Amino acid sequence: MSTFNGEAYLEEQLESIAAQKDVVTDILVRDDGSSDHTHDILNQWQQKKSLTWYQGENVGPARSFMELLRHAGDSCYYAFSDQDDYWLSDKLKAAVDKLESYEKRPALYFCQTELVDKDLNRVNSVIIHPRLTFGESLVYQFVGGCTMVMNRALRNIILKYEPMYLSMHDVWIYDVAQAIGAHVVFDHIPHILYRQHGGNVTGQSTSVMTEWKHRTGRLVKRDLHSRSKLAQEISKGFFDMMPEENQSILSDFISGKTHLRQRLGLLRDRRFRCSDRETYHNFRLAVLMNIY
Repeated sequence: MSTFNGEAYLEEQLESIAAQKDVVTDILVRDDGSSDHTHDILNQWQQKKSLTWYQGENVGPARSFMELLRHAGDSCYYAFSDQDDYWLSDKLKAAVDKLESYEKRPALYFCQTELVDKDLNRVNSVIIHPRLTFGESLVYQFVGGCTMVMNRALRNIILKYEPMYLSMHDVWIYDVAQAIGAHVVFDHIPHILYRQHGGNVTGQSTSVMTEWKHRTGRLVKRDLHSRSKLAQEISKGFFDMMPEENQSILSDFISGKTHLRQRLGLLRDRRFRCSDRETYHNFRLAVLMNIY
């Protein structure tokens, strides 16, 4: 868990993690420079031997979570946690059940989220139906790190290369997992209450969608050239580990930045289709403008 001024909901989230059924959990927390009472809460839990935490420099959530992944001890599985959500008691067990037969093969699990307001009242959720292809992962960033669980084999591969460009840790890990041909599982059943901050969210689908996009940046990438930057990082770190088909997809995606013919070919290439129409439409516009 990476924390930053999380005093409002941190206690409740830690309690939900401690209440996980049929799994043994070790909680490692990195604080990203909090100035509220987050440290007091963490100290109380550490005194109870319920977690271990340390102070880090303010580097933002992406780098903070990647540092946590490097510093975590040896384990069968690794999961990311936000400081303000609420885990249902079967969250980790549901993931382990899906992953346990892939002990020697890199594997990643994530699930649908259920959106709630600040008091954990359910609101309209954004339902995703990912295609789970490598091409889609380069176009559509939808996976929530707070639902991710990876096995040891995938974690060890992820740590082989540290990217210079890193938009978000979960996007990076999901894309690398797809690139190298890891076993990827999407659970359509939500096992996490994904807390939305701010007022007047309940029952307003437009506000929920706006909050979702703001918090995760999954549906429409705002950073110019972010997709191609991420693709180039994957190529630098993992190209030799990728199946031949995925090497071809990645090479075509990257070469479109400098070759018009290849770039126009991306517009018709079915390998890059994704399950969200708006995202796919925006991707094609970005390709035409060469800002993907």
